[in-house]
Amino acid sequence: MIYENILVDVKSHVGIITFNRPQALNALNNQLVDEMNLALQQFETDDAIHVIMLTGSEKAFAAGADIREMKDKTSAQAQAESFLSNWDYINSITKPLVAAVSGFALGGGCEFALACDVIIAGENAKFALPETGLGIIPGGGGTQRLARAVGKVRAMDMILTGRMIDAAEALSLGLVSRVAPTATLMQEALAVANKIAALSLPVARAAKRAVKATQEMPLSEGLKLERELIYTCFDLEDQKEGMNAFLEKRKPVFKGR
Repeated sequence: MIYENILVDVKSHVGIITFNRPQALNALNNQLVDEMNLALQQFETDDAIHVIMLTGSEKAFAAGADIREMKDKTSAQAQAESFLSNWDYINSITKPLVAAVSGFALGGGCEFALACDVIIAGENAKFALPETGLGIIPGGGGTQRLARAVGKVRAMDMILTGRMIDAAEALSLGLVSRVAPTATLMQEALAVANKIAALSLPVARAAKRAVKATQEMPLSEGLKLERELIYTCFDLEDQKEGMNAFLEKRKPVFKGR
């Protein structure tokens, strides 16, 4: 498959999608998002891929949605064409998603990073949701995911003022998982991805499902789901392998079943 706006690569069991519109700081136009969704679908259905990574350039992860595609829309047009509905596909991915964020992650770029399960930020990373300054609000999940990540008052601060925060503040707020030197961001993000990829994929998927439930269910229902999911793990060959390997003081060899 030949893409115009992304690059796709595979390193061991990690599928990598790189935003590639350098002339526009990786602004997210419809074609880029559609291409990303196609690559996500291919990696999701490929049994050899255990983890999916999203990244951009050193200068910009993604500098937001493409303003040229939005500026002339009316409300009726946006509703009729289900504008931004193609941004929802990432929510259906069951494999772990890792974002390696360097440079600007603004607007939609910040929203796609927030849609990932682990966010590794380079020291030069900058995050913002500046949409209110453009006469709109975040529409790719930003109001919901940011508030869940950093709390209501901090999300209100970022969204209503549009202020930009650096990687250190993003870490302190809980917006990102880790911060790495910019020069070694990809190596460190790949190390994290490879560590996750070495797990049993059914177990990684179960863990992801359980943690995501904290954002969608009351505690009582989330605890019930967690218990159901751990029960399913006991039918896995990988559970027997993992526990036997622990007792035998060796590294487990998981087979994904």
